Amino acid sequence: MARIMNWATGMPVLLRSVATFLLAATAAVVAPGCGYRLQAAANSRFSDASTRMDISPFSNTSTVPDAGSYVAARLREELRRGGYRGGFDRPGADFLVDGKVQETRESVVSHSVDSRFGLEYRLTVVLDIRVVEVAKGRVLWKEAGISETAPFYSGPDPQYTEANRRAAFEDAVRRLAIRMAQTIRVVV
Repeated sequence: MARIMNWATGMPVLLRSVATFLLAATAAVVAPGCGYRLQAAANSRFSDASTRMDISPFSNTSTVPDAGSYVAARLREELRRGGYRGGFDRPGADFLVDGKVQETRESVVSHSVDSRFGLEYRLTVVLDIRVVEVAKGRVLWKEAGISETAPFYSGPDPQYTEANRRAAFEDAVRRLAIRMAQTIRVVV
């Protein structure tokens, strides 16, 4: 049986591929022991399928009519993306998440040179949140005035401006939901 030798290393090709495989297998076995995890710990309440969380639509004092329900829906979505396996049921809930959309405000970022109207605006969404462990009645996390901003362009067409305003609102809420879901994952 003839051996195929690598001219650069002088090693048989088969032996080199076995050594590479052994090195990769060793790295795969050792890497999980270094402290990094790809998912929540097995004993985490967050990843337990029997955990129930009540996330009702947030109360709304902003100018966006569906802001409270939209924030709650995005928060549920981000919790699912983050690995939450439990249910979102009100009866028998282990945790209560409630909040209030305080306001949405706009500020002008740039003006047109020949008019007094703005071309670019910045939309800011401000809200409060509270997470309560229902069984013990203790507040796990409470924060007021969480805010996020997103830019949008304005034009002479009201539909164009309103569509951009809505997209900016949804973008700001998406970023807020990601931040809130990350914190809820830690405190729960």
